[in-house]
Amino acid sequence: MKIGFDNKKYLTMQSEHIRQRINQFDNKLYLEFGGKLFDDYHASRVLPGFDPDSKLRLLEQLGSQAEIVIVISAKDIEKNKVRGDLGITYDLDVLRLMDSFRDNGLYVGSVVITQYSGQESALLFKNRLENLSIPVYMHYNINGYPSNIPLIISDEGYGKNDYIETTRPLVIITAPGPGSGKMATCLSQLYHEHKRGIHAGYAKFETFPIWNLPLKHPINLAYEAATADLNDVNMIDPFHLEAYGITTVNYNRDVEIFPVLNTIFEKIYGKSPYKSPTDMGVNMAGNCICDDKVCREASRQEIVRRYFAALNRLLEGTCSEEEIQKLELLMNQANVTVQDRRVVGKALERARETHAPAAALELDDGRIITGKTSNLLGASAALLLNVLKELAGIDHGLHVISPESIEPIQKLKVDYLKSKNPRLHTDEVLIALSTSAAGNPDARKALEQLPKLKGCQAHTSVMLSDVDIKIFKKLDVQITSEAVYETDHIYH
Repeated sequence: MKIGFDNKKYLTMQSEHIRQRINQFDNKLYLEFGGKLFDDYHASRVLPGFDPDSKLRLLEQLGSQAEIVIVISAKDIEKNKVRGDLGITYDLDVLRLMDSFRDNGLYVGSVVITQYSGQESALLFKNRLENLSIPVYMHYNINGYPSNIPLIISDEGYGKNDYIETTRPLVIITAPGPGSGKMATCLSQLYHEHKRGIHAGYAKFETFPIWNLPLKHPINLAYEAATADLNDVNMIDPFHLEAYGITTVNYNRDVEIFPVLNTIFEKIYGKSPYKSPTDMGVNMAGNCICDDKVCREASRQEIVRRYFAALNRLLEGTCSEEEIQKLELLMNQANVTVQDRRVVGKALERARETHAPAAALELDDGRIITGKTSNLLGASAALLLNVLKELAGIDHGLHVISPESIEPIQKLKVDYLKSKNPRLHTDEVLIALSTSAAGNPDARKALEQLPKLKGCQAHTSVMLSDVDIKIFKKLDVQITSEAVYETDHIYH
C-alpha cells in the first residue's frame, strides 16, 4: 500500500502540542477527543500510513495524569445506531472501548448518557452499566440549544445535568462515534466546575476536518461523507478569519457552539483564551501528510465506499434519500464516480458472464482477481481462494481444498444446522483451508498469504451476509457491494 502519511512524525508533533495545551491550565483540563480514539480506521483509510491506534499511543504517554469518560447519546441507544466499521451498536461499543482502554493500562472513570429525554432503552443501558459497577451520569436536552445562551448557562440548562466526578487533572472525553455530545459534556463540566470554584480548561483533539487543508480537499470531503447521516458541513472558520485574517476549515457544529464556549470562558476567566474554534484544536495531522496525491486518491475511494454503504442501508431501510443525495454531491465535488473504483466494473462483468453473484478484488500491484458462485462456494469464498492462490503462485486449476472435504461441511450445514444455502461462506472456506494446510503444502502456502490482503479493494455484485462482511473487515479488506439482494425473498 502506498504511504501518504508520516505516522512517526505525527506522534512526535501531536504529543508535544497536547502537552503545551495541558500546561495552559494548571488544575483541570477537559480534552475532547473527536472521531475514534481507538481503532480509527477512517483516518487510516484516508491517510495511508496512519496507525489506527495512534491516539491511544498518545494517551499511553500521559499515563497516570489522565482518566477517560465515555459519552453516548440516548438517541443513538434508542435507534440501535451501529458503528459502521465494526458492525456493532454504539452501546456495545462502549463496553468494548472500556475493555480496550483498561487492557492498555488506561483508567476509565465513568460513562455519560447525553441527550436524555426519557428513552427507556437508555435507562436499561444505565442499569446494565451500574450492575457492572460502572458510574453513570445523565445529561439532558436543553430547549433552544445552542443559541439560547442565558438558559444554557444556568441552573435550568447545564445546571440540570449530573456533575461528573473525576479524580485526575486530564479528563479525556470520547465516544463511539460523532454526534454523541462530547463537546456539550465538556461545556457542562466547565459550568459545574466554575460553580465549585475549580479552575478548569477545555481543548479539542479532532482529526477531521483537517483545519489547514483546503475546504474542498478530498480528505475533508471524505469526512463529510463519513458524517452524512448527521448532516455535518465543513465550512471556513469565520471567527479565525476575522481574528487573524487566515483561512482555516472547521465544521458547522463547532462554529455554532463557539459563542457558547466563549461566553463560558469569559464567565470563568473574565477573558476567553480562544478567539476561534480552530484555536481550540490541537490537531497536527495536516502537517504530517508526506504524499498529498496518495491521500487525495485514498479519500476519493473512501467517498465511493461510503456511497455504496449508504445505498445498501437505503435498501435495508436505515438510510434516507437525503443522505444519498449528499453523498452524490460530495462525489461530484471530489470528481469521482463509482467507475473509478476498478473492482466494481470487474465484479459486475463477471456476474453478467456467469449469470450469478460474483466478486472482484484488486491487489496492491493492480491485478484484479475475480470469484464466481459455484455449487460448492459462494462468490466471496471463491474470491478469497482465487486471490490466495494468485498470491501464492499456485495454479488456479489445482485444488487447495478437496471437493470431498467440502461436501461434509455442506451436509452439516443443510442436514443438521438447517441452513438453506449449502455453499460455503468466507469463514467456512478459511477453516476448511486451515484444515487442509495440515497435510497439503499448497494449502499451507495459500493460507500464509492472508496478511497480504490488508488494504486491498474488493466489490461484490450482491449484498454480503453479515458473516462475510465481518471476515473481510478482520482481513482489513475494504469491501463494497451493490445494493442488490442475492434472492428475491422479502425477508433477509
